[in-house]
Amino acid sequence: MLLVVLDLVGIAVFAASGALGGVRARLDTFGVVVLGMTTALGGGIIRDVLLGVHPPATLRDWRYLLVPIVTSLVVFWFHPQVAKLRRAVLLADAVGLGLFTVSGTATALAHGVPTYTACLIGMTAGIGGGALRDVLLREIPMVLRKEIYALAALAGAGVVVLGAQLGWPDNPVAVVAAAITVTIRLVALWRRWNAPVARGVSG
Repeated sequence: MLLVVLDLVGIAVFAASGALGGVRARLDTFGVVVLGMTTALGGGIIRDVLLGVHPPATLRDWRYLLVPIVTSLVVFWFHPQVAKLRRAVLLADAVGLGLFTVSGTATALAHGVPTYTACLIGMTAGIGGGALRDVLLREIPMVLRKEIYALAALAGAGVVVLGAQLGWPDNPVAVVAAAITVTIRLVALWRRWNAPVARGVSG
């Protein structure tokens, strides 16, 4: 049940992020909903494909489809108010990253994959939807060009794996792992931390 709740909250948060990107790109209603759903469900679908879950969980439960559709429509109709909440949107995106990373890692562990694989799948679940969003908007995915994003997800996934190996209770570990991911992401935004890029390369 905890994994379902984490998934649905993360889906709503990422759907809002994707839909807002669609509004800024001046997409129509359908385009905004598609972008919101892609951002919200992309990471989970990639996770399930990697784990051999067919069809993916997000396509077998109506809640996984209804939540991003409703969220995207709300953003479409109330986007001026949402756009003003820039800090709130960044916070929500960080929270979504933490929730999806934890959920993805825990799901991978439940399928009996090795710990390093669970970390990579958890990270991919956290960043996958945002990467697909950027590709659809014809942008280089943010995770590949700036900001501490994937590293924050990898840190959270590592905590989930460590907790499982040490036999710690699942719920507290999930909360701590998500909090660590969110904290690293927010501190990176606040301090404007970016991963190093190659120097001396002309545009």
